[in-house]
Amino acid sequence: MLQSRVAWQKLAPLSRASSILVRSSAKRRVFKPFKMPALGSPSGCLMSTGLPTEKSNNLIYCFIVGGTFIGGVAYVYRTIKEDKERYRERVAQLLSRSNAERKPEELSRKSEEEVVPTEGAPAVPVSARPVTPSHAPYLLIGGGTASFAAARSIRARDPGARVLIVSEEPDLPYMRPPLSKELWFSDDSSVPETLRFKQWNGKERSIFFQPPSFYVSPQDLPFVENGGVAVLAGKKVVHMDVRGNKVKLDNGLEITYDKCLIATGGTPRNLPALERAGEEVQKRTTLFRKIEDFKSLEKISRNVESIVIIGGGFLGSELACALGRRARDSKLEVMQIFPEKGNMGKILPEYLSNWTTEKVRKEGVNVMPNTVVKSAKYQDDKVILKFKDGQTIKTDHVVAAVGLEPSVELAKSARMEVDSDLGGFRVNAELQARSNIWVAGDAACFYDLKLGRRRVEHHDHAVVSGRLAGENMTGAAKPYWHQSMFWSDLGPDVGYEAIGIVDSSLPTVGVFAKGTAKDTPRAVTQESGTGIRSESETEEVATSVSVSAGAASSAHPPQDGEDYGKGVIFYLREKVIVGILLWNIFNRMPIARKVIKDGEEHDDLNEIAKLFNLHED
Repeated sequence: MLQSRVAWQKLAPLSRASSILVRSSAKRRVFKPFKMPALGSPSGCLMSTGLPTEKSNNLIYCFIVGGTFIGGVAYVYRTIKEDKERYRERVAQLLSRSNAERKPEELSRKSEEEVVPTEGAPAVPVSARPVTPSHAPYLLIGGGTASFAAARSIRARDPGARVLIVSEEPDLPYMRPPLSKELWFSDDSSVPETLRFKQWNGKERSIFFQPPSFYVSPQDLPFVENGGVAVLAGKKVVHMDVRGNKVKLDNGLEITYDKCLIATGGTPRNLPALERAGEEVQKRTTLFRKIEDFKSLEKISRNVESIVIIGGGFLGSELACALGRRARDSKLEVMQIFPEKGNMGKILPEYLSNWTTEKVRKEGVNVMPNTVVKSAKYQDDKVILKFKDGQTIKTDHVVAAVGLEPSVELAKSARMEVDSDLGGFRVNAELQARSNIWVAGDAACFYDLKLGRRRVEHHDHAVVSGRLAGENMTGAAKPYWHQSMFWSDLGPDVGYEAIGIVDSSLPTVGVFAKGTAKDTPRAVTQESGTGIRSESETEEVATSVSVSAGAASSAHPPQDGEDYGKGVIFYLREKVIVGILLWNIFNRMPIARKVIKDGEEHDDLNEIAKLFNLHED
């Protein structure tokens, strides 16, 4: 722009002079021919910048200069315009080229870009997506309660997270407690198919945590815009490459991960006597654990004459009560055998264990304590069990409920430590086994900040440990300080909740009171609206505890023959309370946690018992 202005300032006087000369010449010499000077004759100075005279021949020079200037401007303008048009045509040609005209490296680059999911519609068609994703940012091994709790926790802290659950079972994550409780007390014959049941409060619900619509398919997991939770059902992880951050499935496929949770739970134990008995006895033995076990046993119970339940713990006693109640309306005979003196003899003090045994007998069960199975055989369409005392019984079917073995098969390939005393993967207080591997649920042998190293096999522990592991997988770095609770119901009228180390080999002190109509599992579920009491449980610890004004001045120990309506049992270790069992007392778990967390010595446990309002109306 500046150069053009300078050039115009130089040419402007010449242009004006040429214009004056043209007008004056036109007036004098219209239609007169122009005379060229003779060759060789001297001419005027052609380089003069002064105004031309009437006899000057500078007009030619003016025309040449002006024409050259105008032509130059026109040429520049036309060149720029043509270059701009060629540029636009070139860009349009590049944009409209087909894939066939592109270079091979361009096509390769494009195909790689299309595999990466972008916001909005996915670039890869559904038909081209692999059924099993090759990578999962969050990989959860095991499809039980702990995995589901972890998935929900991860998504709460990282809403866009992509979580893949690999489950050996064919079903979506579900809660196990109803398998031995509420499902058996329904009058609806379609329960084994629908897996819906009425809780003690009469409300109906499904055994599954969430409906299928809650999940995304594993095939779509890498491509959904906001992430989600997918369940790869019917697949088992058989090998872990910790250094390579990948696992191998039983079908040979591999999945890489960023963070991994092991929540493999456990497998039911069997008796050596039954394992040695042969195939026919194995066919008539149920190791109760899964949905398919419930369906199978429910069908068997309607078509046989007798069932023997081996085991006097939680599962064995619950199944005995459930089948015993069903036997009232049929010809089914239910027997329960175990080596302890009474039901749940490893947990309850002897007097309460004996009372529980009588309760189970009233449900229609033939309870045989102090009984150990020595051998078993199949003869005349019956399973014959021989005991150590020489006695034998015949039955159509056997249910073994003798405990759980933690599933630690991955420890060898992952080079992870297994606790030699308690079993399970050893983890720290944050449930971490390696830098990017966590363990939760039945398979975790964790360090309790108050009670030392422990392994717990209960629903509430699976919920809480899974939730904490999920939080720590997203960077929370929180220790497992929570004292998980567990509960058991012997039907809708008797139940208990416990926390801490509950072992009948420890010294115990029990304080009881007369029960009321609201001191039953049925009543508490009517109040809370849920049959799974850990769903109404919180991780809260009472900040302070105090004795209510209406509490009795002294509590009484149990008496022989007393009907234990409700009470609290303290489990002691050197005068320190390490475990608390609440018998038909509900919604007091925060107080129990506070007592255990304080870890103080107590000389008068009657005063501590008053904290639980045993005698309130």
